[in-house]
Amino acid sequence: MPYTPVWYMRQAGRSLPEYWRVREGISMLDSCTRPDLITEITLQPLRRYDVDAAILFSDIVVPLRAIGVNVDIKPGVGPVIDPPVRMAADLESLRPLEPDDVPYVTEAIQALVAELDERPLIGFAGGPFTLASYLVEGGPSKSHDRTKAMMYGDPELWHALLGRLADLTISFLQIQVAAGASAIQLFDSWVGAVGPDDYRHAILPHTSRIFGALETAAIPRIHFGVGTGELLGLMGEAGADVVGVDWRIPLDEAVRRVEPGKALQGNLDPAVLLASWEVIEERALDVLSRGRTAEGHVFNLGHGVLPDTDPDALARLADLVHTASAR
Repeated sequence: MPYTPVWYMRQAGRSLPEYWRVREGISMLDSCTRPDLITEITLQPLRRYDVDAAILFSDIVVPLRAIGVNVDIKPGVGPVIDPPVRMAADLESLRPLEPDDVPYVTEAIQALVAELDERPLIGFAGGPFTLASYLVEGGPSKSHDRTKAMMYGDPELWHALLGRLADLTISFLQIQVAAGASAIQLFDSWVGAVGPDDYRHAILPHTSRIFGALETAAIPRIHFGVGTGELLGLMGEAGADVVGVDWRIPLDEAVRRVEPGKALQGNLDPAVLLASWEVIEERALDVLSRGRTAEGHVFNLGHGVLPDTDPDALARLADLVHTASAR
């Protein structure tokens, strides 16, 4: 590719008026189970932006709901789970995921692959710590206290829980790859809540197993989390080909923390897109400059597109990345 590729986390969804129009009167999770909506929403940003990949419209709790977990995404709150998973007996609710549990994912991906032609489709799933946090806390948490208390105080239960979640994630990703996804990203969004030692012993074995199970698929595997500057080296060890970096760590510093042989993805602060174009351009060019120190660089934001982002700014940014990196 003669320029730095670019796509945006959450490019499909809440920042686009056409997204809200097609979803009117339909809940978030219900929209994730309708192949027509999954296909349409995934394609919407590609009509606006010259991005180099599509990202499947879905949610990390979709496989949990598919196996019968009582989960809902409440507007303004996020995923809410009742009852939470806090005892060994609660693990019985986490049965294996089968392709017949998510036929809408397979149907939508097959339709998208036919529509996208040569443009890659990125599938994704939630990472083990993040899914565990929603299950244990019963919903979003800023501190993940109950989750970490289980991790510290009951390691046997913790590893049993993460083992089941790793199995679930592997199955969900394998279903997406079998349907035609040409890359996958593991969103362990909240894993930055733990320190390196705890990550190595309590989380890394499960994440490594997920990436290992996808190795034979011979497609790019991306690993991303928020606030993970101190974990980047370990995240690289987990087995992904690309390590996502949030906006808190400059990319040239991330290069020093991640083992050789890995590409980096990121890492413009999503809030920069709410500023003037002059600021966006300056910051984006800085990201590109620092990204040149990596063995490979995929331009992205340091987290998802914010709801108030002007779609025209994203379109202009994609064009800037292509033209500036091709010089």
